Amino acid sequence: MVKEALGGLSSAWRRRTGGRWIILKMILLFVLFHYFWDYAGEDLLGLPGNAVDPVAVFLSAAIVYRIFLRDIESIFYPEGAVGKGSKPLPRASVKRSTGGAAGTGGGPSDIPPASRESVLPALSALSSPRADSILLVDEDPRYLQAARETLDAAGIGPVHTLTDGRETLSFLSTESVALLLLGGDFSEGSLPDLVNRIRKEVPQLPVIVMTRTMDVETAVACMKAGAFDYLVKPVEKNRFLSSVRRALEFRELRCEISTLTEHFLSLPAEDDIAFHGIRTKNRKMQAICRYVEAIAPSRHPVLITGETGVGKELIARATHDLSGCAGRFVAVNVAGLDDTMFSDTLFGHTKGAYTGADKKREGLLARASGGTLFLDEIGDLNESSQVKLLRLLEEMEYYPLGSDAPEKTDARILCATHHSLPGLLSAGEFRKDLFFRLQAHHVQIPSLRERMEDLPLLLDQCLEETSISLGKKKPTAPPELLKLLSAYHFPGNVRELRSMIFDAVTQHRFGVLSMNSFHGAVRKNHAACMDQPAVPAPSADGMPFRSFEKFPTLKEATDCLVAEAMKRSGNNQGIAALLLGITREALNKRILRQKRHFRKEPKITDAA
Repeated sequence: MVKEALGGLSSAWRRRTGGRWIILKMILLFVLFHYFWDYAGEDLLGLPGNAVDPVAVFLSAAIVYRIFLRDIESIFYPEGAVGKGSKPLPRASVKRSTGGAAGTGGGPSDIPPASRESVLPALSALSSPRADSILLVDEDPRYLQAARETLDAAGIGPVHTLTDGRETLSFLSTESVALLLLGGDFSEGSLPDLVNRIRKEVPQLPVIVMTRTMDVETAVACMKAGAFDYLVKPVEKNRFLSSVRRALEFRELRCEISTLTEHFLSLPAEDDIAFHGIRTKNRKMQAICRYVEAIAPSRHPVLITGETGVGKELIARATHDLSGCAGRFVAVNVAGLDDTMFSDTLFGHTKGAYTGADKKREGLLARASGGTLFLDEIGDLNESSQVKLLRLLEEMEYYPLGSDAPEKTDARILCATHHSLPGLLSAGEFRKDLFFRLQAHHVQIPSLRERMEDLPLLLDQCLEETSISLGKKKPTAPPELLKLLSAYHFPGNVRELRSMIFDAVTQHRFGVLSMNSFHGAVRKNHAACMDQPAVPAPSADGMPFRSFEKFPTLKEATDCLVAEAMKRSGNNQGIAALLLGITREALNKRILRQKRHFRKEPKITDAA
């Protein structure tokens, strides 16, 4: 009677507080999904900034409504009121001898078949050939049979059963399971321990516990151990199916979110092969990798732009690797080629096309048949070569030198340049029709200055690759090296970084990597850039400091430069002196002079 009274009080408490708890969970999940869609909306859906928030609200509300559909019904229709006439699942049967007759606790219930149209999409996916199974564990075969028939009638399956709970972990280690229904009688304390072990072994697996008795302590311990739900036999059919469906929906949703996060917020595992030369945690670079993955199967031309040394050819090679083309990747730098050399290099020539052409020669287009032709420095092409390239892109045919018969090609064309093509257009040095033809797909690679968070990754990668190529042990980089490189503007981007590291590792003998080589490279670059003023470009009226509210004095400008150099160098005076182009002693004198001047300034007090 005490147990029945506790069970009644527990049921009344759940009925009294269940609605408020469900609403609270709905609000928390809505906020979670809203922030997820709002965070990834622009990259994931390609929406403009002002359209992300309404879409995030709609998707979040739809997902939360779908998850809590059954719970919303249970608020308005208390347990047992939904689906009147449906019988509960049978109690666990225990045979007792009473006058030679075997007494049972009730046979399997007559369960009406459920239509497959009522099954949620997540459950429909589970019935597909690639779906995982559902595992039922209970010591009563009659209960297992009844539960299996209930799930089969609802279109949920396939279902596997076990009568010994000790075999659960071994079964989970060999089979892929989407949901575990754990029933039967367990000794005190063993059920939460079993749930805890299962959750540790298979953390993505939802576990629903079903027992004959309602023990509050055991229920709380099971839920703390990670159980998805706790049911007391006999379980009403709708309550049973509702719990199963919610658990499967929860697992399906968690798997989808994990897949989306893996695909859209980081590089997929299969893409690591294609992007093996690109190490990044910068969001712009990750978005570029996802874009390249999306456009790789396309046969349209791709224009890759960016400063010198940012890795345009790496992106081109990744595009080819992801395209699935059976042909080769052929790269050629077209800068400095006149019209004849451009045609001969790409299109080839026939025998006798010009003096010295004693035999037929195939061009790079024929070599790249079925693959990719990468034209680097496309911005340096002359106008005649631009016309021939435009015809190649539009008709996919070309004329070898000395031939009147056109030849077809199926090579994909990728182009790259470090020039600003809009600037060349305005200067009349690049054809508009060719520019717009190349704009089918455009990849703009950021400079190293825009992705300084990748500097530690690139530094480690360059040290490792250089050490392997030189046959040396990988040296240890000093802590101040990263500060120096972080304050440097890298006009040559990643290529310059590789050259600096290669030079330093070549001179390295033992111990910590020396900073002398890097200091010399920074000084040399400063000396080479002395003729390029680092002041803002003049405005239309010829006043470069028009944006300043007050024209700075020479001392104020000097103090500002010193403060900015110290900030960028992390208060390292040696690095700051390199940035300013002065000696460390001169910088130290300026800093001491600033401190003395600050101490001499009179204190300003408020007037009475």
